[in-house]
Amino acid sequence: MFALNFYSPLVADQLRNQRKTATIRLGDKSGKYKKGMIVSVLVGVRYGQREKIFDAVIDKVEVKQLGELSPREIEHDNPEIRRVDELARWLSQLYNREVTESETVTVIRFSQITGTMF
Repeated sequence: MFALNFYSPLVADQLRNQRKTATIRLGDKSGKYKKGMIVSVLVGVRYGQREKIFDAVIDKVEVKQLGELSPREIEHDNPEIRRVDELARWLSQLYNREVTESETVTVIRFSQITGTMF
């Protein structure tokens, strides 16, 4: 099974409250994540223990430049951010390097699966 890993503990609450329904990742991740794929949504430190928040289905995978993102797409990733420049700063912190509006990103939209799967 594939996973969407989130390293920031702030994200866990957003996921639990269904305020975060997408993730924006640097680079083209369309080879790894596909529409209809079932993934586990996890939160925890890199190389450490993680907590499973829920299983999800991937609804949409879109590759574009960071500067092309709409305020709505950004809000689905982080409800506290609406502008591309704010998202670039946030991603710079997450990836420990400068992120510009010309960078390729992948927008992965997902929906929580409730009840039993099988």
